[in-house]
Amino acid sequence: MPIEPIPSRYALPDPRAADGDVVAVGGDLSPGLILSAYRQGMFPMHLPDGHLAWWSPEERAILPLDGLRISRSLRKSTRRYSVTVDEDFESVVQWCSDVERPNGWITEEIVDAYVELHRLGWAHSIEVWDQDGALVGGLYGVSVGGLFAGESMFHLARDASKVALVHLVVIMNQGGVMLDVQWQTDHLESLGALVVGRDRYLEMLPKAIGAPGPAVFAAG
Repeated sequence: MPIEPIPSRYALPDPRAADGDVVAVGGDLSPGLILSAYRQGMFPMHLPDGHLAWWSPEERAILPLDGLRISRSLRKSTRRYSVTVDEDFESVVQWCSDVERPNGWITEEIVDAYVELHRLGWAHSIEVWDQDGALVGGLYGVSVGGLFAGESMFHLARDASKVALVHLVVIMNQGGVMLDVQWQTDHLESLGALVVGRDRYLEMLPKAIGAPGPAVFAAG
């Protein structure tokens, strides 16, 4: 079972009162505050000026667990790779934090915080390996009950990140309730993601986090 961290000395405001996507600025990346944020519908990400901010997008997006679109080519790709869960969390996060990636936002501070969340049993990764045993794709995020909040994904080979997402949806259909993808993108929309908006997301959140969740994540 995941280990409940020490509660944070900081308190985050209600995201419903936010004017825009940023709810608050400041605080720290302690496990207690990060988990409190997810339970309230927020997640951490630094602003361009380096300050830590807590985000709850007005145009919040999710991927319905019965709505994943799998093309014929993607279906073939799922047979090309092997997939594991929590086999190499830190490598997945490090690849996602590659400074050469466009719009990169994952700092070393973020990496360290999520590695600690993984140690406590809250953050999880899905790894995709090629036939030679090389890590070629994956994703990571935070699981709280029946919620999985996806943070980032990467690929070094064709469709590798999509294969990770397919595997995640399979897992989530075994006890999960909601797969949060934060913001909509053309890539995610092509896979079936849709915008529900912040208010609707916050309405759905208590049921999601109150559910037992998939056994593979609940085991920590």
